[in-house]
Amino acid sequence: MLDTRELGRRPGSERRVPLTAPAPADLGIEVLHVPEGSPIEFDIRLEAVVEGVLVTGTAQAELVGECVRCLEQIHSEITADFQELFVYDDGDRDAEDEETSRLEGDLLDLEPLLRDAVVLTLPFQPVCQEDCPGLCAECGARLADDPGHQHDEAIDPRWAALQQLGQQDPEQDPDQDPEQDPK
Repeated sequence: MLDTRELGRRPGSERRVPLTAPAPADLGIEVLHVPEGSPIEFDIRLEAVVEGVLVTGTAQAELVGECVRCLEQIHSEITADFQELFVYDDGDRDAEDEETSRLEGDLLDLEPLLRDAVVLTLPFQPVCQEDCPGLCAECGARLADDPGHQHDEAIDPRWAALQQLGQQDPEQDPDQDPEQDPK
């Protein structure tokens, strides 16, 4: 909660607020998030307007997660820009006006605004590097660690008997059991 009492209800008055706050729980997406309790640096400008308080600013936070291609840990930072009008709560709420952000007395709640700004800024499919090759589909090896990674060509089990015929000695009679001595 951020106190706007100092602005009063005088349109045109403004105040800059540098702020550090702990990150709320579940801020992010499944594979990339801001760790709960980690510091978020805010640079906020509060501006009084006729309808309420216009909040503009940026939030910087640390991100942790996994690459969706190779599951490598990702550590980076995010800067999310936000702007929202918080209207004065004068008690005359319309049913269709539920999505409007409102001041609670002289206080405004930044968490929903922060949540929207951060989640919309996150990449949908985070990767450790732009050209991440991912994992081997057969064995799960990380291809960035072994770029020449290969497997022998897979043999269809239906043709395995033919492969055994190709490995026999060409001078041996195919109808004779190789275990028996012809003498």
